[in-house]
Amino acid sequence: MSTIYAVTDPATGEVVQEYPTATAQDVEQAVASAHAAASRWGRTTTVAERAALVRRVGELHTERRDELAAIIVREMGKPLEDALGEVDFSAEIHAFYADNAERLLADEPVELLGGEGSALVRRSPVGVLLGIMPWNFPYYQVARFAAPNLATGNTVVLKHAPQCPESAAAIEQMYRDAGFPEGAYVNVYATNEQVADIIADPRVAGVSLTGSERAGAAVAEIAGRHLKKVVLELGGSDPFIVLGASDLDETVEAAVVARLDNTGQACNAGKRFIVAADLYDDFVEKFTAGILASAEGLAPLSSEQAAANLEQQVQRAVEQGAELKSAGERRGAHFPPGVLTGVKPGDEVFHQELFGPVAMVFKAADEDEAVALANDTPYGLGSYVFTDDADQAARVADRLETGMVFVNGVGAEGAELPFGGVKRSGFGRELGRFGMDEFVNKKLIRTVR
Repeated sequence: MSTIYAVTDPATGEVVQEYPTATAQDVEQAVASAHAAASRWGRTTTVAERAALVRRVGELHTERRDELAAIIVREMGKPLEDALGEVDFSAEIHAFYADNAERLLADEPVELLGGEGSALVRRSPVGVLLGIMPWNFPYYQVARFAAPNLATGNTVVLKHAPQCPESAAAIEQMYRDAGFPEGAYVNVYATNEQVADIIADPRVAGVSLTGSERAGAAVAEIAGRHLKKVVLELGGSDPFIVLGASDLDETVEAAVVARLDNTGQACNAGKRFIVAADLYDDFVEKFTAGILASAEGLAPLSSEQAAANLEQQVQRAVEQGAELKSAGERRGAHFPPGVLTGVKPGDEVFHQELFGPVAMVFKAADEDEAVALANDTPYGLGSYVFTDDADQAARVADRLETGMVFVNGVGAEGAELPFGGVKRSGFGRELGRFGMDEFVNKKLIRTVR
C-alpha cells in the first residue's frame, strides 16, 4: 500500500521521512488490543491508578520538551517558541486531569423527590474511542482528548494527521513509557477508508475529531449511521470586537497576537476584526502596521498547498473589491502577513475561514451592528470582546453565538476551561469538567432498601 504519512519540512519542501500506511492487519490489531485493554485494565483499575499514569505522561512531556518541540517544527513549521509552549500546555493538561480525575469522576448523589432509599449517578468508561487529530497542534489536540479519557478508563485508538507521523509516534511512546498497558493508547497510520471501518466496528464506542468542517461532516455521518457518540471541534472565523479602548495600542497588540498565533493557523484565532466607527481608522492604521511588521521571521505555513489555498482566497477577495495591505508575495509555504478591508456581505471570503496570517477588518456603526457582523458566519467557535464598559462586555458576550467568549484578553485558555463551539464549528466540549464528561456512562444506581 502506498505511503501517505510523511514528514515534509514546510520551510524547505524536503521530505524528511516517510511512514507506511497501516495494513488491514495493523488496523485490526489496533482495535483488538484497545478493546482488550478497555475490557480488562479500563474496568479493573482505580481512578487514582490511572491518574498516576496520566501524571507521568505529563512529566514526560516536560522531560522531552526540546525533542518534542523540534519534531513539530519539522512537521508543520511551527515557530520554536510556539512549539515549546504547546508541549508545556500539553503537560499542564495531563497534570490537571491527574490532579482532578477523582473529583470529576466521583459519584453524584441525586436528591429523591419521594420514596425510600437513595440514588446516585456513577461515571464509568464506555470503552474504545477513536481520536482523529489535525496537524496544527499535534500534541495539544491529542492531550485534551486522550488525558481525560484514559483517566476515565476508556482506551484510545489515535489516527493523527498524515503530515504528523513523527509526533504521533512520539506521543504513543510517551504513553508506553509512562506505564500504560498494551492497547490503552494505540497509534495507527490509517487511511480515510480504514477510519470509516474503525468507526463502524462494534468494538468502538465513540469518536472525537478535530479538523475541517468537511471531515467533521463525513465522520458524523458515519458515526450517526452506527449510533456512535461523536465530539467535533471544527473550523472557526472568530470575531474580535473592539467597542472601546482606553489604551488602543494595547488592544492592537492583543489583536496582532490573536491573529498571528501559530502563524494564523488556529481554529480559535481572531480572524474577523470588527471595530467601532470612532476607533476604526486609528485601529486599522496601527493594526496593519503591526501585522506587516511581523513579516520578518514569520514561520511558513504547514505546507505549500496550505499557502496556495490561502493565496487563492485572498486574490478572490481582492477581485471582488477588497483592499489588501500585504508584506509581499508568497514564496513556497511562506505566506506574507496582510490585512483585508472593504470585504462586504456577498463576497466569497466574507463567510470563509482564512487559515493563515491574513486578517479581515470591518467597521461597525454601533454595538448592534458589531454583534450582527460577529454572528453573520456559519461558524461559532470562539470570540473576543474589547471594551472599557463592563456592562457592555457582559451584554455583548451574552449575545454572541459562539462556544467561547474572551473579554479584554487573548491567550487566556486553560486546562480547566471548556473548549468547543456551536453552529458549523461542531459540538461537544473538551478540557475541564465538561471535557471529561463527554465519553462516560452516567449510570443511575437507585437503591430502594
